[in-house]
Amino acid sequence: MIADFEKVEGQGLTKIYGVTRALAGIDVSFGAGTVTVIKGPNGSGKSTLLALLGMLSKATRGIVRYGEFDASNAPSLRRRIGLMAHEAMVYPDLSGIENLLFVARLYSLDFPTRRVKQLRDRFALDLFAERPTRTYSRGQLQRLALARAVIHEPRLLLLDEPTTGLDSASVERLVSALEEEKKRGTISVLVTHDAGFAERLADRCYQLRRGSIVETA
Repeated sequence: MIADFEKVEGQGLTKIYGVTRALAGIDVSFGAGTVTVIKGPNGSGKSTLLALLGMLSKATRGIVRYGEFDASNAPSLRRRIGLMAHEAMVYPDLSGIENLLFVARLYSLDFPTRRVKQLRDRFALDLFAERPTRTYSRGQLQRLALARAVIHEPRLLLLDEPTTGLDSASVERLVSALEEEKKRGTISVLVTHDAGFAERLADRCYQLRRGSIVETA
């Protein structure tokens, strides 16, 4: 069974690393077809929250629920999550196309070559798609990482500083991609310091400071 859900909720989320409290018992909620922006200074807990939502880390206390599902349904839930992290998470000696085909086959997509072609066109990867990714600029890696994150049409899309290294044309492609995901009903959550980018897309915003929510808009 592949999990499906209309809402993601975090209840009492606390994360402690040694003597450092990264999250201090916060409650959050994210709905289908919405873009939520997580703001805050460095060290406020933004990336930690994304890691908990993406099942890359376990809360010290509290729970994340994906509709009627929780971490006990991890294998099926992970197939419904897309992540674009600080690191591109691609194989450096493979080309962009080879990386995308590899991921498509990991997800057992029915038509991997067709899907990769769609993403190659959508994110304008043509000029560098055949080169090893170790030769890519930061912006090129960001575009490839976004294509990888959405290749399996995730229900929950998590983006950590997605505009880093992008030129204005690439930012516009990212905006268009997120608007398409919104129409598809994707639950999108992104961390960004780019105030203009956030203002264009955000349906909702959580402001974090020292692991606590200090403002919701």
